[in-house]
Amino acid sequence: MKSLDVKIWGVRKRASKRASYDVRWSVAGNVFSESFRTKALADHYRAKLLRAAREGEEFDGETGLPASMAAKRAVLTWYAFGLRYLAMKWPHAAPNTRDGLNEALTSVTLALLDDRPGRPADDVLRKALRNWAFVLPGPQDRDVPVDVANALHWVTKASRPLDCLVDPVTAREVLDSFKIRLDGKAAAAETVRRKRRTFVNALYYAVDLGEFRENPLAAVRWQKPKASSEVDPRVVANPQQARALLHAVSYVGGFRRARGRRLVGLFACMYFAGLRPAEAVGLAEPDLVLPGEGWGSALLHRTRPSVGRQWTDSGETHDDRGLKNRAAEDVRRVPIPPQLVAVLREQLDTFGTAADGRLFYSERGGVVASSTYWRAWQEARLLALPPAAAASPLARRPYDLRHSALSTWLNAGVDPTEVAERAGNSVEVLLGRYAKCLDGRQEVANRRIEDLLSEYD
Repeated sequence: MKSLDVKIWGVRKRASKRASYDVRWSVAGNVFSESFRTKALADHYRAKLLRAAREGEEFDGETGLPASMAAKRAVLTWYAFGLRYLAMKWPHAAPNTRDGLNEALTSVTLALLDDRPGRPADDVLRKALRNWAFVLPGPQDRDVPVDVANALHWVTKASRPLDCLVDPVTAREVLDSFKIRLDGKAAAAETVRRKRRTFVNALYYAVDLGEFRENPLAAVRWQKPKASSEVDPRVVANPQQARALLHAVSYVGGFRRARGRRLVGLFACMYFAGLRPAEAVGLAEPDLVLPGEGWGSALLHRTRPSVGRQWTDSGETHDDRGLKNRAAEDVRRVPIPPQLVAVLREQLDTFGTAADGRLFYSERGGVVASSTYWRAWQEARLLALPPAAAASPLARRPYDLRHSALSTWLNAGVDPTEVAERAGNSVEVLLGRYAKCLDGRQEVANRRIEDLLSEYD
């Protein structure tokens, strides 16, 4: 149908609970319309129709679209859209967020592949998507191995159209795929919820681009798995257990190499000051006030989280960024008790600092790897705890020292607002996650109750 048979009307706001704007036009007497969430998107779509009409493009009588727009819509697959979404999100995302985006987009892509001849092995497909496709710079800007290039070419052809997600059955199949791990076992609830969040956000981006009138997942009735946000009280160490664990760290490895002694202060920061591991790893001497007696303080402004090289802009294993969930220039001052002051003063006297002033560093002066302090912690648990306790969840991870710290402060009667400020959390998160009894505090409570009841015997 020639463009002379086309009439394009203006943008009209539609009266509904959710604001939307319609673009209406006719081709050979047949009226067509598209709805958009914002007037700017609607104006942009109308401008594309007008441009096509002015340039004399043929309009299709069934879809109402010019040839250029109809062809683009027909070939937009989930995989092609996923690459566009990644390019939009990547520059502003933190490294760990990039890893999560990559994982979720890979899962959706694998769930939306047609059964075409020549399908590569599943491990090859996953490697191609995880390590090459959903990473920037993309495969077009790098030297790609032949098997990866062949796998991505097959994905390009086999990926289903984006609009197949309008079918609730297809959308549900994708959501259900998040629940199963590669080994066939059930995935963790938090993993499922994280992938779903990315999937939902990606489809809202498709709505913004005009690919959908509304998010197709709104029509899918799907039960999200329940994920516990509370800290398991079994992981919380009481002060006596925490001191025994810190003491045991110093015995890990030989005395001369000091593999464990280098890390005593790192773990002490997590327990006595409630620091996150990445905050403790980034701690530098100029950030500390360590008086000869009494309380000191640490001024936190830098974290060194451990992530893969492919997720950081610098290409380093450890990112160098500000505090978690804070603006880049924000700082947090944390009071540190005399016990930690003494530990850190001894740390500086014995080992000094790295070239950039960091307190904790590897034998070669690099950033302490999470795998390094993880292994040291596991050895220390075996030295410090009885067999039954070592086999239990008690302080299983270094992060559990932070849980123990915050629980200790709350049990000491410190105001939750003050605890939240020191921990870098909101009060809601603090009370929802960390308000747990110390290991052994139940016995104290039981004795008090028993004493009260005994008075009436």
